[in-house]
Amino acid sequence: MTAKRKTKAAQKTTKRRLAHTATAKEEFAQFMKRAYAMELEASTRYAEFADQMEIANNREVAQLFRKLAGIEKLHATKILEQMGWQTPPTDLEPFRWEGLEGPETGETNDLHYLMQPYHALQIALRNEERAAQFFAALARRDLPRAVLDAAHEMAEEEREHVELVKAWLARVPKPEKGWDVDLDPPNVND
Repeated sequence: MTAKRKTKAAQKTTKRRLAHTATAKEEFAQFMKRAYAMELEASTRYAEFADQMEIANNREVAQLFRKLAGIEKLHATKILEQMGWQTPPTDLEPFRWEGLEGPETGETNDLHYLMQPYHALQIALRNEERAAQFFAALARRDLPRAVLDAAHEMAEEEREHVELVKAWLARVPKPEKGWDVDLDPPNVND
């Protein structure tokens, strides 16, 4: 092979590597945006739950949901700091999740106006377990190394959150049978 052909081949290889690196960087940024959106969505949902519990005059559970919203917001802030994003990304188009909601977002039909902290923590536990499973599944896919490493790390963080919520649950009394019976239910007038 002539020197000229070797130079052209080397240039093509370099261009392919640079293109691959740029694609990998973009995939990593998209992954982190998705992780950020997931944490933000969880924070927003917990805040909505808190609002609903306040309307139901269930202040104890409302306060717990506010605390959970704050924790998820801290996770979102951590991602911003890790990525060096001075402001949150604005191109957070709605992501397609496997279900109707993001992996770490609680479902509104899990709420009951008489629920107790135990129930709120059960919701949080399911959310953290789904988030850990989501990131663990991503870590097994054919993705750039940076994305795989981040997915492994986030799966581990979510597993730690599962253990923290379990420990929290152990300190909260389990509701007695009939906790959801209200002999004087609220009246709803149309």
